[in-house]
Amino acid sequence: MMKSVDIHPTAILDKRVEIADRVRIGPYAVLMGKVLIGAGTTVASHSVIGSEHGVVKIGENNHIYASAMVGGPPQDLKFKGEETRLEIGDHNVIREFCTINVGTSTGTGVTRIGNSNLFMAYVHVAHDCKIGNHIAIANTTNFAGHVTVEDHVRIGGVCSFNQFITIGKYAFIAGDSAVNKDIMPFTIAQGKYAVSRAANRIGLERAGFSSEEVENVHRAVRSVLKGGRTIDEALEQIQETCQPSQHIEYLVQFIRKSERGIAR
Repeated sequence: MMKSVDIHPTAILDKRVEIADRVRIGPYAVLMGKVLIGAGTTVASHSVIGSEHGVVKIGENNHIYASAMVGGPPQDLKFKGEETRLEIGDHNVIREFCTINVGTSTGTGVTRIGNSNLFMAYVHVAHDCKIGNHIAIANTTNFAGHVTVEDHVRIGGVCSFNQFITIGKYAFIAGDSAVNKDIMPFTIAQGKYAVSRAANRIGLERAGFSSEEVENVHRAVRSVLKGGRTIDEALEQIQETCQPSQHIEYLVQFIRKSERGIAR
C-alpha cells in the first residue's frame, strides 16, 4: 500500500531520511542525515531536522513548529562529529525556534525526549538531557547538558538549569528561576538559585492525588524544608510521621540518591 505523505515541493530531504505514513513536511523545511519520522508527525516550514552527524528518531503524532532546530550537533567543544542520537517519543509539541541537540560520546550518547510534552518557543535542550513525559516547559527556558526532568513537571518561562541536575516528578519551577541543585519531587521551587519552598499541593490535587496522600506528601516535604534538620534527620522524621506509600518511598529514594544535593 502506498504511503500517504504531504511533502511541500520546496522542502529538502536527505536520501537517508525515512518517513512513515501521514507525515507532513512544510515549505522550506530541511531534513539532513539519518532522520526517521513516525506516522502522523508534522514538520512545519523552515524547520531543520538532523545534521551531518548523528541519528534523529522522532515518534508518532508530534508537531514541530516553524523554525525549530531538532537534532543539531551538541554545543560541546569535545564533540568531533561522532554518531550520537536524539530520540523523541510520541504526541510532543515543539514550538517555534526550539533547539534540541543530539547526545555526546563522552555522555550517554543520546538525548531522550518522552511523550506528550509541550516545549514552548525558544526552549533549548542540550546534549544528553532526559526529558520524561507529560511535561510543560514555558518560553525561553534553557537546559544545560545531562539534565534529567522526570514526569509531570511544570516549568515557567526564562528558567535556566545547570548540568547534571535532576528535577523530580510533579515539581513546579516558577518562572525566572536558576536551578543548580536537584529539585525534590512534589515541590514548588523558585529563586536564583532556586530552592524548594513548599509542597506542590494544587498540582498534586489536579493530578488526582487523594486528599490524604496530598497531606502525607506535604508532611514529608515539610520535614525536609522546615525545622533546620539535616537530611538524615529529615529522612528519619519522614519514616516516623508519614504513612508508607509509593510516593513517600519514591521521595525518600530521590533524596538519598541525589548527587548534586537537594535545593532547600
